[in-house]
Amino acid sequence: MADMQEVQVVVAHQECATLRVGDVFLKIDSDQTRTDVEVEAMAMVPVPTPEILWRKPPVLALAAVPGKALGQLGEPSSASSAAWVAAGAAVRMLHDAPLPPWPGRSLDRLASELDSECEWLVANDVLPIDVVTRNRQIAEAALRSWTPVFTHGDLQVSHVFVDGDEITGVIDWTEAAQGDALFDLAILTLGHEEHLDDVIDGYGTDVDLDVIRAWWSLRSLLGVRWLAEHGFDPSAPGCEVDVLMRAAGDHGRQSPHGLRTR
Repeated sequence: MADMQEVQVVVAHQECATLRVGDVFLKIDSDQTRTDVEVEAMAMVPVPTPEILWRKPPVLALAAVPGKALGQLGEPSSASSAAWVAAGAAVRMLHDAPLPPWPGRSLDRLASELDSECEWLVANDVLPIDVVTRNRQIAEAALRSWTPVFTHGDLQVSHVFVDGDEITGVIDWTEAAQGDALFDLAILTLGHEEHLDDVIDGYGTDVDLDVIRAWWSLRSLLGVRWLAEHGFDPSAPGCEVDVLMRAAGDHGRQSPHGLRTR
């Protein structure tokens, strides 16, 4: 018993839980298809990922990656500009990889989910109707055809680990799929807009800023109810509600067509 290590609950809700014991992460998921995706995706991608130690459903054991998260939503990032550039370069490597064999969400499904969530936000007085309406309008720019790439699907800033200026690992691949390249870039910079230029510099190609902003609004609109129902606070400073309020305040001051080039 003297050798027992402290068990840390990293995240836990009705669908899954992640525990840390020393340098081992234990992921427990009620839906093993998500774990199937994670395992297969990590075997395919050209970016560093956690080492799989063992799998005994419903548990997946992963080794901790070195370094620390690039940042946390709602908190300023202490990572260097060069680290953010490196993150952009890593995302580009992923997007240049061969596509996974499974598809992502369709445009029709996204549009349907967006309509449903906006109706819920208004009906339950979660957000002012003008904030929902303006962000719904902004989000329209994301609902267009795109050339599919290998996307992480949930590339939150806390899922990218760095040691100094080097990317040491990208974690949580359960939502990896074919998708829109700008979605990954938007999720990485959600709430950290000040680092978007660095990420784009690392990514190394032209990026439509209006679509990035659209994904910020769309992701936040879709996320508020899920977060609240799973024990998270989307209204915490710098998080999804703040993103939506800021976007609504900025609406009309953006240029009608934004393109960020190298």
